[in-house]
Amino acid sequence: MSHFLSNRLARLEEHLKAENPALLEVLPTYYKFDKLLYRTGLLDRETSLASRISWWPLISILGTFSSGKSTFINSYVGEGIQSTGNQAVDDKFTVICHRKSDIAGSQTLPGTALDADPRFPFFRISHEIEKVAQGEGKHVESYLQLRTTKNDRIRNKIIIDSPGFDADDQRRSTLRITDHIIDLSDLVLVFFDARHPEPGAMQDTLEHLVARTVDRTDASKFLYVLNQIDTAAKEDNPEAIVGAWQRSVAQAGLAAGQFYTIYNEAAAVDIDDPALRLRFQEKRDQDLKKILARMDEVELQRNYRIVSVLETVANELDNDILPQLRQVKARWRRDVLLIDGVAAGLAVAAIAALMFYFKWVPSGDVFSFEWLQNHRFDTIAGIIVFLILTGSFHFWARGFAAARIARGLAETYGQMELNLKKAFLKSTGLFQSIFRIEPSGWSKRAANQLRLVRETVATHIQDLNDRYADPSGRPNVVVEAIAAPVPPVVPPATPPVVDPAAKAETPATSAPVAG
Repeated sequence: MSHFLSNRLARLEEHLKAENPALLEVLPTYYKFDKLLYRTGLLDRETSLASRISWWPLISILGTFSSGKSTFINSYVGEGIQSTGNQAVDDKFTVICHRKSDIAGSQTLPGTALDADPRFPFFRISHEIEKVAQGEGKHVESYLQLRTTKNDRIRNKIIIDSPGFDADDQRRSTLRITDHIIDLSDLVLVFFDARHPEPGAMQDTLEHLVARTVDRTDASKFLYVLNQIDTAAKEDNPEAIVGAWQRSVAQAGLAAGQFYTIYNEAAAVDIDDPALRLRFQEKRDQDLKKILARMDEVELQRNYRIVSVLETVANELDNDILPQLRQVKARWRRDVLLIDGVAAGLAVAAIAALMFYFKWVPSGDVFSFEWLQNHRFDTIAGIIVFLILTGSFHFWARGFAAARIARGLAETYGQMELNLKKAFLKSTGLFQSIFRIEPSGWSKRAANQLRLVRETVATHIQDLNDRYADPSGRPNVVVEAIAAPVPPVVPPATPPVVDPAAKAETPATSAPVAG
Protein backbone atom coordinates (compact mmCIF):
# COMPACT_ATOMS: atom_id res chain seq x y z
CA MET A 1 0.00 0.00 0.00
CA SER A 2 1.38 3.39 -1.01
CA HIS A 3 1.96 6.23 1.45
CA PHE A 4 -0.68 8.27 -0.37
CA LEU A 5 -3.33 5.56 0.02
CA SER A 6 -2.36 5.00 3.66
CA ASN A 7 -2.72 8.71 4.35
CA ARG A 8 -6.06 8.83 2.58
CA LEU A 9 -7.45 5.92 4.58
CA ALA A 10 -6.11 7.44 7.80
CA ARG A 11 -8.02 10.66 7.06
CA LEU A 12 -11.13 8.61 6.32
CA GLU A 13 -10.81 6.86 9.68
CA GLU A 14 -10.47 10.20 11.46
CA HIS A 15 -13.60 11.49 9.74
CA LEU A 16 -15.66 8.38 10.52
CA LYS A 17 -14.48 8.37 14.13
CA ALA A 18 -16.06 11.80 14.58
CA GLU A 19 -19.00 11.54 12.18
CA ASN A 20 -20.17 7.91 12.25
CA PRO A 21 -18.37 5.41 14.53
CA ALA A 22 -20.63 2.61 13.31
CA LEU A 23 -19.02 2.75 9.87
CA LEU A 24 -15.55 2.87 11.39
CA GLU A 25 -16.13 -0.73 12.48
CA VAL A 26 -16.67 -1.73 8.84
CA LEU A 27 -13.29 -0.51 7.54
CA PRO A 28 -11.24 -3.56 8.71
CA THR A 29 -13.55 -5.79 6.65
CA TYR A 30 -12.81 -3.65 3.58
CA TYR A 31 -9.08 -4.04 4.23
CA LYS A 32 -9.40 -7.84 4.46
CA PHE A 33 -11.27 -7.93 1.17
CA ASP A 34 -8.56 -5.72 -0.38
CA LYS A 35 -5.87 -8.30 0.40
CA LEU A 36 -7.94 -11.03 -1.23
CA LEU A 37 -8.39 -8.99 -4.40
CA TYR A 38 -4.73 -7.90 -4.49
CA ARG A 39 -3.62 -11.53 -4.73
CA THR A 40 -5.89 -12.22 -7.69
CA GLY A 41 -4.86 -9.05 -9.54
CA LEU A 42 -8.44 -7.76 -9.63
CA LEU A 43 -7.49 -4.73 -7.54
CA ASP A 44 -4.42 -2.55 -7.92
CA ARG A 45 -2.30 -2.23 -4.77
CA GLU A 46 -2.36 1.53 -5.18
CA THR A 47 -6.08 1.59 -4.38
CA SER A 48 -8.62 0.11 -1.99
CA LEU A 49 -12.28 -0.83 -2.12
CA ALA A 50 -12.73 1.79 0.60
CA SER A 51 -11.37 4.44 -1.75
CA ARG A 52 -13.78 3.54 -4.55
CA ILE A 53 -17.02 4.40 -2.83
CA SER A 54 -18.53 7.50 -1.29
CA TRP A 55 -18.61 7.36 2.50
CA TRP A 56 -20.90 10.39 2.61
CA PRO A 57 -24.66 10.36 2.00
CA LEU A 58 -24.99 11.13 -1.69
CA ILE A 59 -28.09 12.37 -3.54
CA SER A 60 -27.92 12.69 -7.33
CA ILE A 61 -30.40 14.71 -9.34
CA LEU A 62 -30.50 13.84 -13.03
CA GLY A 63 -32.80 14.73 -15.85
CA THR A 64 -33.52 16.59 -19.05
CA PHE A 65 -32.94 20.25 -19.81
CA SER A 66 -35.38 22.68 -18.15
CA SER A 67 -36.94 19.94 -16.03
CA GLY A 68 -36.72 22.12 -12.89
CA LYS A 69 -33.80 20.36 -11.19
CA SER A 70 -32.08 23.58 -10.10
CA THR A 71 -35.31 25.13 -8.83
CA PHE A 72 -35.97 22.00 -6.78
CA ILE A 73 -32.44 22.08 -5.31
CA ASN A 74 -32.72 25.76 -4.40
CA SER A 75 -36.01 25.10 -2.67
CA TYR A 76 -34.57 22.15 -0.76
CA VAL A 77 -31.38 23.93 0.32
CA GLY A 78 -33.26 27.14 1.12
CA GLU A 79 -30.88 29.26 -0.93
CA GLY A 80 -30.48 30.25 -4.58
CA ILE A 81 -27.34 28.20 -4.96
CA GLN A 82 -28.10 27.05 -8.52
CA SER A 83 -28.94 29.18 -11.54
CA THR A 84 -32.36 28.58 -13.03
CA GLY A 85 -33.96 29.17 -16.42
CA ASN A 86 -35.92 27.66 -19.28
CA GLN A 87 -32.74 26.95 -21.24
CA ALA A 88 -29.61 25.03 -20.27
CA VAL A 89 -28.02 27.26 -17.63
CA ASP A 90 -25.30 24.91 -16.39
CA ASP A 91 -23.31 22.44 -18.45
CA LYS A 92 -21.33 20.91 -15.57
CA PHE A 93 -21.88 18.39 -12.82
CA THR A 94 -22.22 20.51 -9.68
CA VAL A 95 -21.37 18.99 -6.31
CA ILE A 96 -23.09 20.85 -3.45
CA CYS A 97 -22.01 20.40 0.14
CA HIS A 98 -21.85 22.14 3.51
CA ARG A 99 -18.85 24.18 4.62
CA LYS A 100 -17.51 25.43 7.93
CA SER A 101 -16.47 28.88 6.76
CA ASP A 102 -18.30 31.92 8.16
CA ILE A 103 -18.42 33.55 4.71
CA ALA A 104 -22.01 34.34 3.79
CA GLY A 105 -23.63 32.92 0.66
CA SER A 106 -22.35 30.14 -1.55
CA GLN A 107 -18.92 29.67 -3.06
CA THR A 108 -18.00 28.03 -6.36
CA LEU A 109 -14.74 26.08 -6.56
CA PRO A 110 -13.18 24.55 -9.71
CA GLY A 111 -13.38 20.92 -10.75
CA THR A 112 -9.83 20.34 -9.51
CA ALA A 113 -11.18 20.63 -5.96
CA LEU A 114 -13.12 17.41 -6.62
CA ASP A 115 -10.70 15.54 -8.87
CA ALA A 116 -7.73 15.92 -6.51
CA ASP A 117 -9.46 15.56 -3.13
CA PRO A 118 -9.87 11.93 -1.99
CA ARG A 119 -12.72 12.89 0.36
CA PHE A 120 -15.12 13.40 -2.54
CA PRO A 121 -16.72 10.82 -4.88
CA PHE A 122 -15.03 12.33 -7.95
CA PHE A 123 -11.48 11.72 -6.78
CA ARG A 124 -9.30 11.19 -9.89
CA ILE A 125 -12.35 11.15 -12.14
CA SER A 126 -10.10 12.74 -14.77
CA HIS A 127 -8.42 9.34 -15.16
CA GLU A 128 -11.78 7.73 -15.89
CA ILE A 129 -12.68 10.47 -18.37
CA GLU A 130 -9.35 9.89 -20.12
CA LYS A 131 -10.18 6.20 -20.56
CA VAL A 132 -13.33 6.90 -22.55
CA ALA A 133 -12.31 10.17 -24.23
CA GLN A 134 -8.59 10.53 -24.82
CA GLY A 135 -7.35 14.03 -24.08
CA GLU A 136 -10.48 15.05 -22.15
CA GLY A 137 -9.11 14.14 -18.73
CA LYS A 138 -7.09 17.35 -18.59
CA HIS A 139 -10.29 19.36 -19.14
CA VAL A 140 -11.91 18.26 -15.87
CA GLU A 141 -12.89 21.89 -15.24
CA SER A 142 -15.31 21.57 -18.15
CA TYR A 143 -17.17 18.76 -16.42
CA LEU A 144 -17.16 19.46 -12.69
CA GLN A 145 -17.54 22.25 -10.15
CA LEU A 146 -17.99 22.40 -6.38
CA ARG A 147 -20.41 24.74 -4.63
CA THR A 148 -20.49 25.13 -0.87
CA THR A 149 -22.96 26.72 1.51
CA LYS A 150 -23.41 27.14 5.25
CA ASN A 151 -27.05 26.12 5.08
CA ASP A 152 -27.57 23.35 7.62
CA ARG A 153 -30.18 21.59 5.47
CA ILE A 154 -27.42 19.72 3.62
CA ARG A 155 -25.12 19.12 6.58
CA ASN A 156 -23.74 15.57 6.33
CA LYS A 157 -25.03 15.25 2.76
CA ILE A 158 -23.66 15.73 -0.74
CA ILE A 159 -26.02 16.72 -3.55
CA ILE A 160 -24.99 16.36 -7.18
CA ASP A 161 -26.81 18.34 -9.83
CA SER A 162 -26.20 16.98 -13.32
CA PRO A 163 -26.20 19.06 -16.48
CA GLY A 164 -29.56 18.56 -18.12
CA PHE A 165 -29.02 16.50 -21.21
CA ASP A 166 -30.61 14.98 -24.23
CA ALA A 167 -28.50 11.93 -24.89
CA ASP A 168 -28.09 12.59 -28.64
CA ASP A 169 -25.63 15.36 -27.87
CA GLN A 170 -23.75 13.71 -25.04
CA ARG A 171 -20.10 12.92 -25.10
CA ARG A 172 -19.01 9.55 -23.82
CA SER A 173 -17.18 11.20 -20.95
CA THR A 174 -20.37 12.84 -19.66
CA LEU A 175 -22.20 9.52 -19.73
CA ARG A 176 -19.25 7.92 -17.96
CA ILE A 177 -19.54 10.45 -15.12
CA THR A 178 -23.30 9.90 -15.02
CA ASP A 179 -22.84 6.15 -14.60
CA HIS A 180 -20.20 6.81 -11.94
CA ILE A 181 -22.44 8.97 -9.77
CA ILE A 182 -25.40 6.60 -10.20
CA ASP A 183 -23.27 3.77 -8.81
CA LEU A 184 -22.13 5.87 -5.83
CA SER A 185 -25.45 7.47 -4.94
CA ASP A 186 -27.75 6.51 -2.10
CA LEU A 187 -30.68 8.23 -3.79
CA VAL A 188 -31.21 9.19 -7.45
CA LEU A 189 -33.95 11.60 -8.50
CA VAL A 190 -34.65 11.47 -12.25
CA PHE A 191 -36.51 14.61 -13.37
CA PHE A 192 -38.64 15.05 -16.49
CA ASP A 193 -40.39 18.14 -17.80
CA ALA A 194 -44.19 17.94 -17.83
CA ARG A 195 -44.21 20.52 -20.63
CA HIS A 196 -42.53 18.01 -22.96
CA PRO A 197 -43.99 14.63 -21.99
CA GLU A 198 -44.26 13.13 -25.45
CA PRO A 199 -42.19 9.94 -25.96
CA GLY A 200 -40.10 11.38 -28.79
CA ALA A 201 -38.69 14.16 -26.64
CA MET A 202 -37.77 11.82 -23.78
CA GLN A 203 -36.80 8.60 -25.51
CA ASP A 204 -33.01 9.09 -25.61
CA THR A 205 -32.90 10.32 -22.04
CA LEU A 206 -35.03 7.40 -20.93
CA GLU A 207 -32.62 5.02 -22.62
CA HIS A 208 -29.73 6.31 -20.52
CA LEU A 209 -31.45 7.18 -17.25
CA VAL A 210 -34.13 4.51 -17.05
CA ALA A 211 -33.19 1.48 -19.13
CA ARG A 212 -29.85 1.16 -17.34
CA THR A 213 -31.61 0.85 -13.97
CA VAL A 214 -33.92 -2.05 -14.83
CA ASP A 215 -31.51 -4.85 -13.93
CA ARG A 216 -29.86 -3.12 -10.96
CA THR A 217 -30.12 -4.69 -7.53
CA ASP A 218 -30.49 -1.20 -6.02
CA ALA A 219 -33.30 -0.02 -8.31
CA SER A 220 -35.31 1.12 -5.26
CA LYS A 221 -33.02 4.14 -4.86
CA PHE A 222 -34.40 5.67 -8.09
CA LEU A 223 -37.31 8.10 -7.90
CA TYR A 224 -38.86 9.28 -11.19
CA VAL A 225 -40.29 12.79 -10.99
CA LEU A 226 -42.51 14.54 -13.52
CA ASN A 227 -41.84 18.14 -12.53
CA GLN A 228 -43.77 21.34 -13.35
CA ILE A 229 -47.01 19.38 -13.57
CA ASP A 230 -48.86 22.64 -12.84
CA THR A 231 -48.47 23.50 -16.54
CA ALA A 232 -50.92 20.67 -17.29
CA ALA A 233 -53.70 22.37 -15.33
CA LYS A 234 -54.97 24.13 -18.46
CA GLU A 235 -55.23 20.89 -20.41
CA ASP A 236 -58.61 19.28 -20.92
CA ASN A 237 -57.27 16.09 -19.37
CA PRO A 238 -54.10 16.63 -17.31
CA GLU A 239 -54.08 12.96 -16.34
CA ALA A 240 -53.29 12.17 -19.99
CA ILE A 241 -49.92 13.88 -19.62
CA VAL A 242 -49.05 11.76 -16.60
CA GLY A 243 -50.23 8.66 -18.46
CA ALA A 244 -48.10 9.49 -21.52
CA TRP A 245 -45.06 9.95 -19.29
CA GLN A 246 -45.58 6.65 -17.49
CA ARG A 247 -46.07 4.84 -20.81
CA SER A 248 -42.78 6.28 -22.06
CA VAL A 249 -41.03 5.02 -18.95
CA ALA A 250 -42.62 1.60 -19.41
CA GLN A 251 -41.56 1.47 -23.06
CA ALA A 252 -37.98 2.07 -21.94
CA GLY A 253 -38.20 -1.19 -20.00
CA LEU A 254 -39.17 -0.03 -16.52
CA ALA A 255 -42.25 -2.00 -15.55
CA ALA A 256 -42.32 -0.79 -11.95
CA GLY A 257 -40.90 2.14 -10.04
CA GLN A 258 -41.62 5.07 -7.76
CA PHE A 259 -43.29 7.88 -9.73
CA TYR A 260 -44.08 11.37 -8.49
CA THR A 261 -45.61 14.54 -9.92
CA ILE A 262 -44.62 17.87 -8.35
CA TYR A 263 -44.21 21.56 -9.06
CA ASN A 264 -42.75 24.58 -7.30
CA GLU A 265 -45.38 26.90 -5.88
CA ALA A 266 -43.22 29.99 -6.35
CA ALA A 267 -42.72 29.27 -10.06
CA ALA A 268 -46.16 27.80 -10.74
CA VAL A 269 -48.65 29.04 -13.33
CA ASP A 270 -51.97 30.45 -12.13
CA ILE A 271 -54.72 27.86 -11.80
CA ASP A 272 -58.03 29.71 -11.95
CA ASP A 273 -60.31 26.85 -10.94
CA PRO A 274 -60.13 26.62 -7.09
CA ALA A 275 -61.11 22.95 -7.02
CA LEU A 276 -58.53 22.06 -9.66
CA ARG A 277 -55.88 24.14 -7.88
CA LEU A 278 -56.61 22.36 -4.61
CA ARG A 279 -56.40 18.95 -6.30
CA PHE A 280 -53.02 19.81 -7.82
CA GLN A 281 -51.72 21.18 -4.53
CA GLU A 282 -52.79 18.15 -2.52
CA LYS A 283 -51.20 15.73 -4.98
CA ARG A 284 -48.05 17.88 -5.10
CA ASP A 285 -47.81 18.04 -1.30
CA GLN A 286 -48.25 14.28 -0.92
CA ASP A 287 -45.56 13.44 -3.48
CA LEU A 288 -43.18 16.14 -2.30
CA LYS A 289 -43.49 14.93 1.27
CA LYS A 290 -42.51 11.43 0.18
CA ILE A 291 -39.52 12.69 -1.82
CA LEU A 292 -38.24 14.86 1.04
CA ALA A 293 -38.67 11.97 3.47
CA ARG A 294 -36.47 9.79 1.28
CA MET A 295 -33.88 12.57 1.09
CA ASP A 296 -33.87 12.91 4.87
CA GLU A 297 -33.37 9.15 5.25
CA VAL A 298 -30.31 9.12 3.01
CA GLU A 299 -27.87 9.02 5.95
CA LEU A 300 -29.47 5.81 7.19
CA GLN A 301 -29.47 4.34 3.69
CA ARG A 302 -25.78 5.25 3.39
CA ASN A 303 -24.88 2.98 6.32
CA TYR A 304 -26.56 -0.05 4.78
CA ARG A 305 -25.19 0.76 1.32
CA ILE A 306 -21.58 0.82 2.49
CA VAL A 307 -21.95 -2.54 4.22
CA SER A 308 -23.89 -4.13 1.36
CA VAL A 309 -21.20 -3.12 -1.15
CA LEU A 310 -19.02 -5.86 0.34
CA GLU A 311 -21.74 -8.45 -0.16
CA THR A 312 -22.33 -7.22 -3.71
CA VAL A 313 -18.65 -7.54 -4.61
CA ALA A 314 -18.47 -10.96 -2.95
CA ASN A 315 -21.41 -12.13 -5.07
CA GLU A 316 -19.84 -10.71 -8.24
CA LEU A 317 -16.58 -12.45 -7.42
CA ASP A 318 -18.12 -15.81 -6.58
CA ASN A 319 -20.85 -16.00 -9.20
CA ASP A 320 -19.49 -14.01 -12.12
CA ILE A 321 -15.85 -12.99 -12.05
CA LEU A 322 -14.24 -16.27 -10.98
CA PRO A 323 -16.28 -18.36 -13.47
CA GLN A 324 -15.27 -15.94 -16.23
CA LEU A 325 -11.60 -16.17 -15.27
CA ARG A 326 -11.77 -19.98 -15.16
CA GLN A 327 -13.44 -20.01 -18.57
CA VAL A 328 -10.93 -17.72 -20.29
CA LYS A 329 -8.04 -19.54 -18.64
CA ALA A 330 -9.36 -22.86 -19.98
CA ARG A 331 -9.60 -21.27 -23.42
CA TRP A 332 -6.04 -20.00 -23.08
CA ARG A 333 -4.84 -23.49 -22.06
CA ARG A 334 -6.47 -25.07 -25.13
CA ASP A 335 -4.93 -22.48 -27.44
CA VAL A 336 -1.45 -22.94 -25.96
CA LEU A 337 -1.61 -26.75 -26.17
CA LEU A 338 -2.83 -26.55 -29.77
CA ILE A 339 0.03 -24.25 -30.75
CA ASP A 340 2.47 -26.43 -28.81
CA GLY A 341 1.31 -29.52 -30.72
CA VAL A 342 1.70 -27.81 -34.07
CA ALA A 343 5.08 -26.41 -33.05
CA ALA A 344 6.32 -29.81 -31.85
CA GLY A 345 5.28 -31.47 -35.11
CA LEU A 346 7.01 -28.78 -37.14
CA ALA A 347 10.13 -29.04 -34.99
CA VAL A 348 10.35 -32.84 -35.50
CA ALA A 349 9.80 -32.42 -39.22
CA ALA A 350 12.47 -29.70 -39.40
CA ILE A 351 15.04 -31.77 -37.47
CA ALA A 352 14.36 -34.86 -39.59
CA ALA A 353 14.71 -32.82 -42.78
CA LEU A 354 18.02 -31.40 -41.58
CA MET A 355 19.33 -34.82 -40.65
CA PHE A 356 18.49 -36.26 -44.02
CA TYR A 357 19.73 -33.17 -45.80
CA PHE A 358 23.13 -33.37 -44.13
CA LYS A 359 23.08 -37.14 -44.52
CA TRP A 360 23.16 -37.77 -40.77
CA VAL A 361 20.71 -40.59 -41.52
CA PRO A 362 20.75 -42.48 -44.85
CA SER A 363 17.49 -42.41 -46.75
CA GLY A 364 15.25 -45.25 -45.62
CA ASP A 365 17.36 -46.06 -42.55
CA VAL A 366 15.52 -46.79 -39.34
CA PHE A 367 16.45 -45.26 -36.00
CA SER A 368 17.83 -47.95 -33.68
CA PHE A 369 19.75 -48.23 -30.46
CA GLU A 370 22.87 -49.02 -32.43
CA TRP A 371 22.37 -45.96 -34.60
CA LEU A 372 21.87 -43.77 -31.55
CA GLN A 373 25.13 -45.08 -30.04
CA ASN A 374 27.00 -44.33 -33.24
CA HIS A 375 25.45 -40.86 -33.56
CA ARG A 376 25.29 -39.73 -29.97
CA PHE A 377 26.45 -36.20 -30.76
CA ASP A 378 23.93 -35.88 -33.56
CA THR A 379 21.19 -37.23 -31.29
CA ILE A 380 21.99 -34.88 -28.41
CA ALA A 381 22.21 -31.94 -30.81
CA GLY A 382 18.84 -32.85 -32.28
CA ILE A 383 17.23 -33.11 -28.84
CA ILE A 384 18.68 -29.74 -27.83
CA VAL A 385 17.46 -28.12 -31.03
CA PHE A 386 14.04 -29.71 -30.51
CA LEU A 387 13.78 -28.44 -26.92
CA ILE A 388 14.92 -24.95 -27.90
CA LEU A 389 12.45 -24.75 -30.75
CA THR A 390 9.48 -26.16 -28.84
CA GLY A 391 10.33 -24.20 -25.69
CA SER A 392 10.56 -20.94 -27.61
CA PHE A 393 7.30 -21.67 -29.37
CA HIS A 394 5.67 -22.56 -26.03
CA PHE A 395 6.50 -19.26 -24.35
CA TRP A 396 5.60 -17.35 -27.48
CA ALA A 397 2.31 -19.24 -27.64
CA ARG A 398 1.50 -18.41 -23.99
CA GLY A 399 2.00 -14.70 -24.56
CA PHE A 400 0.29 -14.65 -27.95
CA ALA A 401 -2.80 -16.52 -26.74
CA ALA A 402 -3.02 -14.47 -23.53
CA ALA A 403 -2.76 -11.13 -25.34
CA ARG A 404 -5.39 -12.17 -27.87
CA ILE A 405 -7.88 -13.24 -25.20
CA ALA A 406 -7.13 -10.28 -22.90
CA ARG A 407 -8.27 -7.83 -25.59
CA GLY A 408 -11.84 -8.92 -24.97
CA LEU A 409 -11.71 -8.54 -21.17
CA ALA A 410 -12.81 -5.46 -19.24
CA GLU A 411 -10.40 -3.33 -17.23
CA THR A 412 -13.31 -2.02 -15.15
CA TYR A 413 -15.93 -4.61 -14.28
CA GLY A 414 -18.83 -4.49 -11.85
CA GLN A 415 -19.79 -1.95 -9.23
CA MET A 416 -16.25 -1.59 -7.88
CA GLU A 417 -14.64 -1.64 -11.33
CA LEU A 418 -12.41 -4.64 -10.77
CA ASN A 419 -9.79 -5.37 -13.42
CA LEU A 420 -10.62 -8.65 -15.18
CA LYS A 421 -7.92 -8.10 -17.79
CA LYS A 422 -5.12 -7.70 -15.25
CA ALA A 423 -6.32 -10.70 -13.22
CA PHE A 424 -6.29 -12.89 -16.33
CA LEU A 425 -2.83 -11.74 -17.42
CA LYS A 426 -1.54 -12.46 -13.91
CA SER A 427 -3.01 -15.97 -14.16
CA THR A 428 -1.14 -16.56 -17.43
CA GLY A 429 2.20 -15.17 -16.24
CA LEU A 430 5.56 -16.82 -16.82
CA PHE A 431 5.48 -18.91 -13.65
CA GLN A 432 1.81 -19.92 -13.87
CA SER A 433 1.17 -23.51 -14.95
CA ILE A 434 -1.16 -23.91 -17.90
CA PHE A 435 -2.70 -26.92 -16.12
CA ARG A 436 -3.79 -24.93 -13.04
CA ILE A 437 -7.55 -24.47 -13.29
CA GLU A 438 -8.00 -21.72 -10.71
CA PRO A 439 -6.99 -18.11 -11.40
CA SER A 440 -3.85 -16.76 -9.80
CA GLY A 441 -4.27 -16.04 -6.09
CA TRP A 442 -7.39 -18.18 -5.73
CA SER A 443 -7.34 -21.30 -3.56
CA LYS A 444 -9.28 -23.06 -0.81
CA ARG A 445 -7.73 -20.63 1.64
CA ALA A 446 -8.95 -17.67 -0.43
CA ALA A 447 -12.42 -19.22 -0.61
CA ASN A 448 -12.46 -19.53 3.18
CA GLN A 449 -11.41 -15.89 3.50
CA LEU A 450 -14.27 -14.86 1.23
CA ARG A 451 -16.65 -16.87 3.38
CA LEU A 452 -15.36 -15.07 6.49
CA VAL A 453 -15.92 -11.72 4.78
CA ARG A 454 -19.53 -12.72 4.06
CA GLU A 455 -20.05 -13.73 7.68
CA THR A 456 -18.58 -10.46 8.91
CA VAL A 457 -20.86 -8.51 6.56
CA ALA A 458 -23.88 -10.33 8.01
CA THR A 459 -22.69 -9.32 11.49
CA HIS A 460 -22.38 -5.67 10.39
CA ILE A 461 -25.95 -5.75 9.04
CA GLN A 462 -27.20 -7.21 12.32
CA ASP A 463 -25.41 -4.47 14.24
CA LEU A 464 -27.11 -1.82 12.09
CA ASN A 465 -30.46 -3.51 12.66
CA ASP A 466 -29.82 -3.42 16.41
CA ARG A 467 -29.25 0.32 16.14
CA TYR A 468 -32.27 1.18 14.00
CA ALA A 469 -34.80 -1.60 14.62
CA ASP A 470 -36.15 -3.45 17.63
CA PRO A 471 -38.67 -6.19 16.77
CA SER A 472 -38.82 -7.34 20.40
CA GLY A 473 -40.19 -3.97 21.52
CA ARG A 474 -37.59 -3.31 24.19
CA PRO A 475 -37.30 0.17 25.73
CA ASN A 476 -36.02 2.47 23.02
CA VAL A 477 -33.57 4.44 25.13
CA VAL A 478 -30.56 2.89 23.44
CA VAL A 479 -32.04 3.20 19.97
CA GLU A 480 -32.91 6.86 20.49
CA ALA A 481 -29.47 7.63 21.82
CA ILE A 482 -27.83 6.06 18.82
CA ALA A 483 -30.22 7.64 16.35
CA ALA A 484 -29.62 11.12 17.75
CA PRO A 485 -28.20 13.68 15.32
CA VAL A 486 -24.50 13.14 14.70
CA PRO A 487 -22.36 16.16 15.60
CA PRO A 488 -20.45 17.86 12.79
CA VAL A 489 -16.95 16.71 11.94
CA VAL A 490 -14.27 18.31 14.10
CA PRO A 491 -10.93 18.25 12.24
CA PRO A 492 -7.91 16.99 14.21
CA ALA A 493 -5.72 19.64 15.79
CA THR A 494 -2.71 18.31 13.93
CA PRO A 495 -3.22 17.18 10.33
CA PRO A 496 -1.91 13.73 9.35
CA VAL A 497 1.61 13.53 8.07
CA VAL A 498 1.54 13.54 4.28
CA ASP A 499 4.17 11.84 2.19
CA PRO A 500 5.92 14.37 -0.10
CA ALA A 501 5.06 12.33 -3.17
CA ALA A 502 1.42 12.18 -2.15
CA LYS A 503 1.39 15.86 -1.20
CA ALA A 504 2.19 16.74 -4.77
CA GLU A 505 -1.06 15.15 -5.84
CA THR A 506 -3.16 17.07 -3.27
CA PRO A 507 -4.43 20.55 -4.18
CA ALA A 508 -3.11 23.53 -2.24
CA THR A 509 -6.63 24.43 -1.15
CA SER A 510 -8.51 21.38 0.01
CA ALA A 511 -12.24 21.22 -0.57
CA PRO A 512 -14.36 21.09 2.60
CA VAL A 513 -15.79 17.85 3.86
CA ALA A 514 -19.51 17.53 3.42
CA GLY A 515 -20.94 18.12 6.83
